[in-house]
Amino acid sequence: MRIVLGVGAGIAAYKSCELLRLLTESGHDVRVVPTPDALRFVGEATWAALSGHPVTATAWDEVHDVPHVRLGQTADLVLVAPATADLLARAAAGMSGDLLTAVLLTARCPAVFAPAMHTEMWEHPATQANAATLRERGAVVLEPAAGRLTGKDTGPGRLPEPAELMRIAERVLARGAAGLAPDLAGRVVVVSAGGTREELDPVRFLGNWSSGRQGYALAAAAAARGARVTLVAANVTLADPAGVRVLPVTSAAQLRDAVTEAAREADALVMAAAVADYRPETRSETKIKKTPAAPEPIRLLQNPDILRELSAHRLRAGQVIVGFGAETQDLLGNGRAKLAAKGCDLLVVNKVGPGIGFGASNNEAVILAADGTQTQVPLGSKEALADVIWDLVATRLAG
Repeated sequence: MRIVLGVGAGIAAYKSCELLRLLTESGHDVRVVPTPDALRFVGEATWAALSGHPVTATAWDEVHDVPHVRLGQTADLVLVAPATADLLARAAAGMSGDLLTAVLLTARCPAVFAPAMHTEMWEHPATQANAATLRERGAVVLEPAAGRLTGKDTGPGRLPEPAELMRIAERVLARGAAGLAPDLAGRVVVVSAGGTREELDPVRFLGNWSSGRQGYALAAAAAARGARVTLVAANVTLADPAGVRVLPVTSAAQLRDAVTEAAREADALVMAAAVADYRPETRSETKIKKTPAAPEPIRLLQNPDILRELSAHRLRAGQVIVGFGAETQDLLGNGRAKLAAKGCDLLVVNKVGPGIGFGASNNEAVILAADGTQTQVPLGSKEALADVIWDLVATRLAG
């Protein structure tokens, strides 16, 4: 695929060198188009050596090829990383004072912006308005990561890690022509992922085998389709998806609180986490020691049914709610019963076992809808299943 990698004038430009390496090693043909001031951070020779193409920031070089038109016309994706506050403002205003902004005007392929700037600049109403304008026009503007910024500052505004930006680029490219119209643009979605843990003592807990991979695939796919995504992650060790706000939790009670709060503004909620049905009645403040005597029975209390609560009392009109049901037998029978009991709009029923479901890279499922329809998803990547789920959600949101 032909990718234009736009580079704004920010200190995070050094990360784009690694992003460029990942893109080229994956077989993509990448042309780097920095802004003039971006070359103050990383020089032209570095970009040319890593990409294998000449690099310029002005439309006045190689004029016979009309680069400001040709690059945009032939690209399959324009990925801008970092996208500074100034660059977002000029792109939103339709300015074309340098080669990169001109390419953004001529491109008819998907455009992805990865903002990076200080927190105050990102949160300023002008920057938020510019991001909203670009999203309304069909561009994917990711939410920046939170973390260490220039100097001692920390907060939202950090460029996501190159490997995660690479995954976003791959997801947008995989959607092909559909990527031209991000069907979740402007939507707010909440995804839960991972497996909750209910503590017995400071050492032990009751838990499950969920790795969080399916939930993370859902969050990354939603971000690539233009959504603002909050991911409530229960005991997950995966890297944060690019452009996604991640809220770490441990127990079912913590997950319930975090999801309920985030769902107040959500257009769609996907409950992919494996939530414990029960918790110990008491938690020992010290490690439970082994003794010759038989251990005391562990009394369990039932946890709240978070999916059923949120489905019964929706926090926003028109909210689409998706649940997951992990089964080992009679998928359709158990799935239909669970769909009726939970009251959600869609229920993704998947079989779990060796090599599939929990911890695996692949998944297969049947998606049951409250209107009686069902969608069979054959064995494939969890990213592929995520896109099918969002296809069904987007259709319901549009309707």
